[in-house]
Amino acid sequence: MKSHDGYPCFRIVDLVSTLHSFEKEFRRAISLHDINQLYNSCQMEGVTVNSEKFREPMVWIGVYVAVASFFCILAMVADLLHGFQNKKFWFPCKYFSLNAASITVITVTMKLTVDVSGEMPSYVDQAAKLGSLGFMCTMMANLMPSLASMDNKTLLANVIGLSILVITMIVNVCIQLNTRVIDRYPYDGTNISYMDFAIVAYIYTAIIILLLIIMISSSLTIPASKEILESKYQATHKIHLANQRHIRMSIVEKLRHNVTRYWVMAETGSPQFVMAINPLSTASAIICALSLLVTLNLVRASPLTSSWHRRLIRYESPYEWTTSAIFITQSIGVVVGTVAPILRCFSVFNYKLVITKWNRNHFMFFKVEKYWTQKLHEWKQSPILFLLSSPRLRNLICNAKNTVLSFCIGFQKGIVASCKLIWLIAITIPLLVITFFYHLKSLKARWFTPPNSPRTDDIDIDVRNYVLQIDIEMELAEKTLKGISKSINFFILKAEKEQNNNLLELLEKSTGFKGVEIFDSDCVQPLLCVEHVNSWSLPIVTLTCIAVALRDIHKDAVQNLFKSVGEGLSYTHLVEESLNCASEHVSLRKASVALWHEVENNCRWLDIPLAKKEFKGKTTIEIIKWLSDKAKEIATEINESTNGELVENPCKTLIAANSMYRITQTILLRSQSSKEPITKKQLFAHLNGMIADIFSACFTNIPRVITMRCHESVIEKREESVKVAAKLLGKTTKIIERLDAHELPSMDADKMAYVDEWRLYLTQSIP
Repeated sequence: MKSHDGYPCFRIVDLVSTLHSFEKEFRRAISLHDINQLYNSCQMEGVTVNSEKFREPMVWIGVYVAVASFFCILAMVADLLHGFQNKKFWFPCKYFSLNAASITVITVTMKLTVDVSGEMPSYVDQAAKLGSLGFMCTMMANLMPSLASMDNKTLLANVIGLSILVITMIVNVCIQLNTRVIDRYPYDGTNISYMDFAIVAYIYTAIIILLLIIMISSSLTIPASKEILESKYQATHKIHLANQRHIRMSIVEKLRHNVTRYWVMAETGSPQFVMAINPLSTASAIICALSLLVTLNLVRASPLTSSWHRRLIRYESPYEWTTSAIFITQSIGVVVGTVAPILRCFSVFNYKLVITKWNRNHFMFFKVEKYWTQKLHEWKQSPILFLLSSPRLRNLICNAKNTVLSFCIGFQKGIVASCKLIWLIAITIPLLVITFFYHLKSLKARWFTPPNSPRTDDIDIDVRNYVLQIDIEMELAEKTLKGISKSINFFILKAEKEQNNNLLELLEKSTGFKGVEIFDSDCVQPLLCVEHVNSWSLPIVTLTCIAVALRDIHKDAVQNLFKSVGEGLSYTHLVEESLNCASEHVSLRKASVALWHEVENNCRWLDIPLAKKEFKGKTTIEIIKWLSDKAKEIATEINESTNGELVENPCKTLIAANSMYRITQTILLRSQSSKEPITKKQLFAHLNGMIADIFSACFTNIPRVITMRCHESVIEKREESVKVAAKLLGKTTKIIERLDAHELPSMDADKMAYVDEWRLYLTQSIP
């Protein structure tokens, strides 16, 4: 019914009022009070019509909430599968982590909980509203490790954002309890449930408050934990560098040695690893399990579990049937999302403890180490930044600050001690069982193993020296250390199966590094008043463009060159990104990336087709001269249109044109000194050789890049960086072995990163 359909009612009121004014008989029959009652009825009808109209979009909002919940579940399941796949049973947060986007999605999933005005009288409506609280508990427990994956500023912003959301939810729940929106015993027409929803709301609220306190407590500990881990990492790194000088082995073996050691440091020193297995995380998992029990009880008593009762369900809320969809989706999320936090409790046995070396310090749960409260002590000792003219007011503020922080320090110690107690209770029974089987296995080994038989399960003692841990009293298990070493070997071996065969075939055409010297010539007259530096990738792309422009070359040969260059440029760009960090080199790399994208996908150079019909029937020199003239034309046009302003900060087109001009002019100069004209096949082979030589010279820097990737300065990115180094080592093993067999120039390592330094060295080395 549309809103304007209410107008006839008011027209009747107007007609009755008019008759009442002029007809005496009418006034006797109907009084003014009756007319006012009729007017009020018309108003109520309009409110009802508008209310029905406003309820229409609520169903779509319910669908939106269910979809948002589904995406949260999907992210939690992805983290769970990622943990199983990589055998990281502390289940680091890779997909479901605390950030602005996730907080926004979580806010959407909590729509029913924060709805203080909508009537939700039935059991399913109430269960959906309270089930959202259980879903929030599960998500908070899953987000715990992700707190350690961000820097201090981001951590502060995200924790504040989540705290505001949680506090808002709690306040809204309290309001709904007071206004009876959350009813104690909702009637849904089935008469099967007598659950007190107010008590359920109080339980969920208490659990959420505890989880929020634990998350805030953890966030206060993370900066100090990272400082300890970083200090131990730097000390171990220095020892490793000192030990490297005395190790004699091939480059590939040395790189494997480095990658394995740095991987052990990255894994054991991972902030998420330390966060996931500490007592606070264990306590949050236990609390999350309580939330699961409450949610399962809600589901058990729900009419949705019975086919007979489902027919009697009445959807009286504005969200209608979507409350059932939300309740089912979020209940599944609670069940699935509780798996990772619970399994983190057991990961302490596999990744943290050697159960035979426990001492009484492990049972002293009331002992709180310094790093738990270090950040609060730093805040307490720091001076107030703003100055006050009144000493009395300044002292008052300082005393208030110290009092508040002293209370926070005491409260933090209480939280940590309580979580340690929960942690101890949770692991005691499994610990006793594991201890029993450990001693049984030891006795069996003592009785049935010959005394002189060698042990095959010992881990390399040297690798154990690279384990980073905050608590030195808790030694990492040998099985875990073996698993960490095997995991990085798995990455390397998997990458070795992805060898770039086309690139290896191209490198076989390299006979040395002569191509690095001859691709450009100082005899070429500069096109610009300021000459630019060279990069590794740009001349390779330019030489490839020239090779493709040559006609009458077998199609397979051109395709193989394309594939080889594409494979090689991925490593070349990695070398440039790691070692050529100056702004001019960054501009060259961006230009070469854009140029190669155009060449590879469209077979064009600066929007000019490389397979031009005009090239057909032309000689090799004519094609090269045409490309040279075109490059000069483009460069001159850009230079004149900008009055030379782009010379010092050239655009990508100017960089590409200048490179093409210099290389084609170099080819033309060298062809003039040749007695016989060069054929297209000869030039194609010559270009292949130069490309292979440049690739070979560039790839001599790959071992250095791998070493740099192993030693990542940012602790949050360290693990991923070492993994990239391992994959790079696996993919380039044959390339490194090939270069290791050749005699390399005796250049400084820093100079070997630049192609211009290579050209200078090779030019000066000519006898």
